[in-house]
Amino acid sequence: MEHSFFRSLVAEGAHPSLGAHAETYGRLVGDWVGEVHLYPPDAERLTTSAEAHFAWVLEGRAIQDVWITPSRKDRASGIRAPAELYGLGLYGTTLRVFSPKTESWQVVWWDPPSGIRSELEGRRVGDDVVQLGAREGRPIRWTFSALRPDSFVWQAHALEPDGATWGLQGEFAFRRERR
Repeated sequence: MEHSFFRSLVAEGAHPSLGAHAETYGRLVGDWVGEVHLYPPDAERLTTSAEAHFAWVLEGRAIQDVWITPSRKDRASGIRAPAELYGLGLYGTTLRVFSPKTESWQVVWWDPPSGIRSELEGRRVGDDVVQLGAREGRPIRWTFSALRPDSFVWQAHALEPDGATWGLQGEFAFRRERR
């Protein structure tokens, strides 16, 4: 469906003002499929399908994505993944905007089904992208790692009550979808 909203939102590439910072998240632009392992407290690991789609938006000054678990294909076939049964199905979006003042990316994630909203600050650390923030007063760390042209891993950690240990909450393993 061709719609003026999409034409005004999506950009062909990064805005030149971003310079080398465009590569921080620009490497993720495209369509991804894979699976997620979730580690709910006091329960066994849950696994389901996942998909994510990244695009340059707002004249190439931001990156927006959509994360979906279980994948739309599984949802359409009526499959309810274990994660969805525990209220962990996602259908949310992230907007990432670069701040020249802090030389970091301001990140906002919103998942309407769960009502979860998170604000983080993202930076490139070597080949990884590390995003730090808090949810309900608890520090969180979301990391993109093992970034390759055709694959990446995304992990969500939360700081444990001991104040020293980062507990793994979820891990997505993606491969680029070819169309």
